[in-house]
Amino acid sequence: MLKVPQYVDKITPYVTGKPIEELERELGISRSVKLASNENPLGPSPLAIDEIAKHTGTLHRYPDGGAYALRSALAKAHGVDIEEVIVGQGSNELIDIAVRAFQTPGDETIMGSPSFAVYYISSAKAGGVPVQVPLTKDYRLDLKGMAEKITSKTKIICIANPNNPTGTIVTKDELREFFAGLPDNILVIMDEAYYEYAAGETYPDSMEHFREGRDILILRTFSKAYGLAGLRIGYGIANKTITGAMNKIREPFNTSTLAQMAAIAALKDVQHLRRAVEINAQGMAYICKELKALGIDFVPSQTNFVYMDLKKNAMEIYNRLLKLGMIIRPMGLADTTTIRVTIGLPPENEQFIRTLKEVL
Repeated sequence: MLKVPQYVDKITPYVTGKPIEELERELGISRSVKLASNENPLGPSPLAIDEIAKHTGTLHRYPDGGAYALRSALAKAHGVDIEEVIVGQGSNELIDIAVRAFQTPGDETIMGSPSFAVYYISSAKAGGVPVQVPLTKDYRLDLKGMAEKITSKTKIICIANPNNPTGTIVTKDELREFFAGLPDNILVIMDEAYYEYAAGETYPDSMEHFREGRDILILRTFSKAYGLAGLRIGYGIANKTITGAMNKIREPFNTSTLAQMAAIAALKDVQHLRRAVEINAQGMAYICKELKALGIDFVPSQTNFVYMDLKKNAMEIYNRLLKLGMIIRPMGLADTTTIRVTIGLPPENEQFIRTLKEVL
């Protein structure tokens, strides 16, 4: 019988947010609301939709394997060379590519805990050793603690900023201090999937560290604020040594024609992006106000989701909410009490609060 390698056998597969269609099919209900996967409730930019329609007649042709037009647009937007830009099926794929490019079996990848699960999975499935560092008491990444875990085997450090699932950030001063003490030959993956939602003078500009010549891979995505999650398109910015190595591993035609064209159009629609961020801020204020009124502990967030502690079994609450047509995200193991809820449109936010009150 075929034997599965031990490091693969130990991996727990990534669990996605439950699709609305699946819930309604299982329970025979309708008008469900999904606030589980941190999607943009406004949907994609109208410019992106129009651009997709323009290219449906070319679907018998392979996409541009190098995504030249999209990479050119991104390079211009960020003031970098086109060779310093790489695109992938969301930032997830780029994390996976980077790990395979720079981590060998037995090497270590350092990450926060809890943080984005793909860091652990990508490292483990490449035969690496994921090193998890607990968050601080205020649910933030512990950069000092992560630095203390660096050994001669450390090859990659993953920093989600803002962090998923807690919505917290590391500050510009903390990040600068971290880089000042960082040894050479370690790749820092700055995962900024929620970059567009982060605000405030303390949020760091990771491009500064890129321009200083650091070994940094800055990841951003069109899946969140830009509303293109269904097209799976993200990008990375790094020096040519890093992108060159990643392109040797990247699958040919890894992003579709429609995804590339929609991303270019979405990048131009500044008004749609601004509206998405504004609606999110309004929804965040409403949700937090209601949670305070209910006496529920939550973490102040700089993203489009809220991490909260219900002080009750999270899976039980999750299942009760499902029966009422409300999909949220329970966090961690079966005995934990924390959940994560995406900010939706005003009626969706109001429905979440109503159903949560009913369940509690």
